[in-house]
Amino acid sequence: MIPNEIDHVLSSLESAGYKAYLVGGCVRDRILGREISDYDVTTSATPEEVEKVFSGERVVETGLKHGTVTVLVGGYPVEITTFRTDGEYLDMRHPESVAFTRRVEDDLARRDFTVNSIACDRRGVLVDPFGGREDIERGVIRCTGDPERRFGEDALRIIRALRFSSTLGFEIEEETARVIHEKRETLRKISVERVFSEFKKLLCGKDVYRILRDYSDVVCTLIPEMTRAVGFDQKSRYHCYDVYTHIIKTVEAVDPDPVLRLTMLFHDIGKPYVYTEEESGVRHFKGHGEVSAKIASEWLASMHADNETSRLVTLLCRIHDRPLVAERRPVRRLLSQISYDELMMLCRVSRADSVAHAPEHRERAAVADEVARVAEEIRREGECFSLADLAVNGDDMIKLGFKGKEIGDALREALALVVDEKLLNEKEAIIDHFKE
Repeated sequence: MIPNEIDHVLSSLESAGYKAYLVGGCVRDRILGREISDYDVTTSATPEEVEKVFSGERVVETGLKHGTVTVLVGGYPVEITTFRTDGEYLDMRHPESVAFTRRVEDDLARRDFTVNSIACDRRGVLVDPFGGREDIERGVIRCTGDPERRFGEDALRIIRALRFSSTLGFEIEEETARVIHEKRETLRKISVERVFSEFKKLLCGKDVYRILRDYSDVVCTLIPEMTRAVGFDQKSRYHCYDVYTHIIKTVEAVDPDPVLRLTMLFHDIGKPYVYTEEESGVRHFKGHGEVSAKIASEWLASMHADNETSRLVTLLCRIHDRPLVAERRPVRRLLSQISYDELMMLCRVSRADSVAHAPEHRERAAVADEVARVAEEIRREGECFSLADLAVNGDDMIKLGFKGKEIGDALREALALVVDEKLLNEKEAIIDHFKE
């Protein structure tokens, strides 16, 4: 089943004598039985012919150079692209020119991977000249045609291959994998925004551990500071993995949320930069959270990440190893320093970090779960843990004679006393405290 708007586009093009197909990810996901959120249509009609077919609809010329127009059918935008072949790629991202063709097979031949090189008409008949359906059924990511050429045309396909492998759980075909390793340095020539977008999707895939393990060289190309972590022996009774293996184990262990998975990717990256070693050979990593946070912050800035993602990842890296105590008073103290949502994320980070420790040192996972439960109780019962919850405000402090910076200092002092149960959260009690 396809949306009525999509069927209308396909049937209108066919009725006008042109070939028209669904193509790419929507066909792949349809074969996999996955939910489809985006439909791409390809046709033998040129952009001018498409505009004539849909003369009664609103048509937006979104990419005439590459043969793409968007038709608004009942307010629903449908992107339609003419069958084409691509010219030479000089910037490793975009073809210098395109040539329109009447054969869908020519169009499919220019696409990245066989699983995306399948067309499907409105009756469900497939055009699959490169064995894409078989690769879907086998669970394989394989370049369409020569991998050297495909990755040479567009280096972003390196990350896309890893992303599809991670999210779909597919293996990468041997020759395709070989060229990925070989051409990894070409990723430096690609727009950081595009790389970051694909990399976040890769991190949130169900097979992220396998990809990060098997393609650590690609990861280190994107994050050079990670190079020291690969194979770095922690020499600690608390750890059974080297730093990089520990990191990617924690990425797999945390919820598939971009902020949380980026946090786990960076939380221990600073360890090789700060370690000290006893004569016995035991290593310590004092201050690694701060260093990890700095590396994460600088890398995210280089990727043009949004401010909130950068802020949260940096915060969580900085405090990821803070000791957690599953009692109301220390949990209230934490809630007075970071928000409830941030504490919930910190608990998930702490839990993932713990389960990637040595088996006999994973008790922090249970503690993190209990802290989250206590925090939820505190919020549900309306206990005071933030300035907004205090029974007094800035106006009350001004009436007591406080000025400027003194006002905030006084409110924070009151909050600390209330959180520690040394003062009741009652207006009269707090005012009396400051009068005394």
